[in-house]
Amino acid sequence: MASLKLTVAGMTCGHCKMKVEQALQGVAGTFGAAVFLEDGAAEVDYDPALASPEQYLAAVREAGYQATQDA
Repeated sequence: MASLKLTVAGMTCGHCKMKVEQALQGVAGTFGAAVFLEDGAAEVDYDPALASPEQYLAAVREAGYQATQDA
């Protein structure tokens, strides 16, 4: 299992948080995803054999938000 931390821009409400969370959880190989509206952050636990950080960044973009991977 691998973990990924993202900074997510553009979330302003609970609906935004839910959309981002659903987008992250929709990537195959995801064990769990948590989105923190107040911090503009997200954490994902995933199987690196099935998913990559780029897929999570793309999922957030497709949901209408901007994301960057934290170091």
